[in-house]
Amino acid sequence: MSNTILVTGATGNVGSQLVKQLGETGVGFRVGARAADDARAAGGTKAEVIEFDFNNRDTISAALKGVEKMFLLTPLVPNMVELTSNAAREAKQAGVQQIVKLSGMGADAEPGITLGRLHREAEKIIEDSGIAFTHLRPSSFFQNYLGLPTIKTQGTFYLPLGEAKVSLVDTRDIAAVAVQALTKSGHERKAYNITGAEVFSSEQVAEILSDAAGRTISYVSVSAEDARQGMRGAGMSEWLANLLVELYDFQRAGHMAEVSPVVEQVTGRKPFSFAQFAKDYAAAFKADSSAASSKSGKP
Repeated sequence: MSNTILVTGATGNVGSQLVKQLGETGVGFRVGARAADDARAAGGTKAEVIEFDFNNRDTISAALKGVEKMFLLTPLVPNMVELTSNAAREAKQAGVQQIVKLSGMGADAEPGITLGRLHREAEKIIEDSGIAFTHLRPSSFFQNYLGLPTIKTQGTFYLPLGEAKVSLVDTRDIAAVAVQALTKSGHERKAYNITGAEVFSSEQVAEILSDAAGRTISYVSVSAEDARQGMRGAGMSEWLANLLVELYDFQRAGHMAEVSPVVEQVTGRKPFSFAQFAKDYAAAFKADSSAASSKSGKP
């Protein structure tokens, strides 16, 4: 079976789900990654792993040989537009027929925010290449809550969202839409906003996580500056911390409260509910006995 689909970003929240679901379809695909061992773990035994470095066009060219469709997930770095350009240029030369790009909700907003503008610049590069495109624009991930360590250690999470309601989506649903775009026709030259079926306040998120974990999990609204300092204190770069704070401000202003029917329209099934996600990942939200007495404070 020829491996005519290339998946980038296979070790992340969306990419790992995509290679899992592609593996279940029987479609031939390969995983492009800098860290081969991590990519093999993400793709399992069904994925061919090939070296792929966005900063090295020779590796991009080699990975794209014989590829018809590409799932493009660039790292969230200051030069992500340049990396997209590198990939699109090599894809054009390799005769790739379609690029399915992981973008973000708000990419088409005007004037939007820095993250949205970066995604839109990258989208335009792909569009201008003449290669058929499908832009996936998801809302914030359910799985982001798995990355908040204070839930496990303190039973609390801190976000600068106030009482804002935000649309959320399971990365399993994003991957399912990507599978359809990569394996079925009819998704070319389309941009899909991808969300779950509901919007949530952080208080509601805390209640659902509490039910799943069997313990009280609380939400504390913090200022944007407290959030920024917390992220910087955790080792995040100033550029990324500022980017995320701006995203939270965008959400807090109500600009990401849209509910989209795309998951059901494209996959034929309803999206995962947040309650189902919380149940499936309940172990991640239960108390960490080894750190239960540790109170590290706000983020």
